Amino acid sequence: MTSRQAHDDTRWELGPLTGPAVPRDHAAHSTPIPESCDLPPRLDAAVTTLTELAGTTVSFTVRPDPESVTEARHFALSRLSEWDLPELADDVGLVVSELVTNALRHSGRAACGRPGDDVHREGVYDDPADPLGSAPSAIRLRLMHRNSWLLCGIMDASRTAPRRKEPDYIAETGRGLHLVESFSVRWGWRTLAHGKVVWALFRSP
Repeated sequence: MTSRQAHDDTRWELGPLTGPAVPRDHAAHSTPIPESCDLPPRLDAAVTTLTELAGTTVSFTVRPDPESVTEARHFALSRLSEWDLPELADDVGLVVSELVTNALRHSGRAACGRPGDDVHREGVYDDPADPLGSAPSAIRLRLMHRNSWLLCGIMDASRTAPRRKEPDYIAETGRGLHLVESFSVRWGWRTLAHGKVVWALFRSP
């Protein structure tokens, strides 16, 4: 796998990469990531298209199952094969795994359960809203392909901002968003009507 963060292309009008610096003496803390509200027009439109399941976007619903992370990764890799983008397989597979894992872990909290339990309430997997008018809360993986670009998004029912931890290279967890940042061209998140999407952009070399 190779870091693609330094790549850029005027077709997507990516603009400068900016973000908060994390103090080195705050390794035990995490910092919320600012919402990506001022994206370049083409990228902003692409993220909107991704969340609306329009154009060349495909979708996969992540179920509360021990194999769901693996299934989401396999879905992404299958689409890459269909789109003739096998060179992105390692980077996209890693980022999808990290984002799905984070969504399962942090996208909700049941009153008497573990974080994420209420994301998978009975009946939320059929897409239509429930009889009371609230939106379904399943986690969804979205992928969109345009030429040599791939946009990936994970939608969940929480509006809480993703948080970046200063990585502990001895610990087994806590490096997820650093990996997403390292193996994508650009990434961010956006509030939706019933939750949020965390997205990552890739480019075929």
